[in-house]
Amino acid sequence: MSKMNVLLVGETWIVTKFHTKGFDVVPLGGYDDFSVYFKKGMEPFEDVAVSHVPNHMVMSAYPQTMEQISKFDVVIISDCGRNTLTMYPDMFKVPMGPDKVQLTADYVKNGGSLIMVGGYVDFQGFQGKGNYHGSAIEEVLPVNIMDRDDRVEGTQGVTPKVTDNNHAILKGVSTQWPAFLGYQKVLPKDDASVLATIGDKDDAFIVVGESGKGRSMAFTSDLAPHWGTDFVVWKDYGKFWHNAITWLAKK
Repeated sequence: MSKMNVLLVGETWIVTKFHTKGFDVVPLGGYDDFSVYFKKGMEPFEDVAVSHVPNHMVMSAYPQTMEQISKFDVVIISDCGRNTLTMYPDMFKVPMGPDKVQLTADYVKNGGSLIMVGGYVDFQGFQGKGNYHGSAIEEVLPVNIMDRDDRVEGTQGVTPKVTDNNHAILKGVSTQWPAFLGYQKVLPKDDASVLATIGDKDDAFIVVGESGKGRSMAFTSDLAPHWGTDFVVWKDYGKFWHNAITWLAKK
């Protein structure tokens, strides 16, 4: 069986905090890896192989050549900001290295596939820290990214509405989606297809399109908690992502 090779980028962070207990201050450290939700969701599907580059390794381990990135059928960027994707461990060298943002866009134009997932450092993100507005990656996504903090926090829970359940990505997937706790506001491009909306203003939720020889998808909420807290335990979580990967990889 030929496998669809997926590169998941991001969804990790290092935690540093201090507990102040009266006179005493106790420093604590930790590491969170929310890629486990996606990887667990893909376990039942033998035709998918997931490789993961955590955020602290992106600068050195993300593909740097077309040959390297083309080994993957689909690249998923999830909670990994443009700065992390751009920079290298040695920032005091000229040239520092290939432009990995441009490389990712060229990969799509040459026939690869890209998914950007919502989060605090995706699309434009919290305080603009995602910073993908105006980038080469925005050019190959099916949406235009806002030039400011684009989060819509939905603490009351916001439920998506399917607008095209005939699309292959939503085939066999329930139209009754779980509620999300937030998403990114983006603007679908004229030639894109909106498969689902979210919120009272029917903002874009799932948008797909083509760029050059490749395909791309914007999923404007998170594939993990906190925005996706109920999503990761939804019965069709794995099926939805498997459908998306299959369509994007043109399988």
